[in-house]
Amino acid sequence: MSRYVDGFIIPVPKKNLKAYLRMAKTSAKAWKKYGALEYVETVADDVSKGKTTSFPRSVKLKGGETVIFAYAVYKSRAHRNSVMKKVMKDKKVVAMWENMPFDGMRMIWGGFKSIVSV
Repeated sequence: MSRYVDGFIIPVPKKNLKAYLRMAKTSAKAWKKYGALEYVETVADDVSKGKTTSFPRSVKLKGGETVIFAYAVYKSRAHRNSVMKKVMKDKKVVAMWENMPFDGMRMIWGGFKSIVSV
């Protein structure tokens, strides 16, 4: 069965992890409420800074920060677009944007077609 995935890589100051966790829980509820099949937020545990590329390098990680990797799974790109349209209008989600506990300019995100799923 084909799936569509949105992936996110986010640099978060370690001192803001509790605030980020609150934001992540609110986000997860919204994504699931509007139809995402799965929503996952993870914090770096074994991600060294590579010589050329790495998760830390991808977001220009600064001292005192950690990397968050998150993803949401949908039935298809059309399903993702439908879910995202609703999420972006959710009042709780929109309110969080005014005081994000991370530098949104260094966040990376994108949509991906599933090519292998077991």
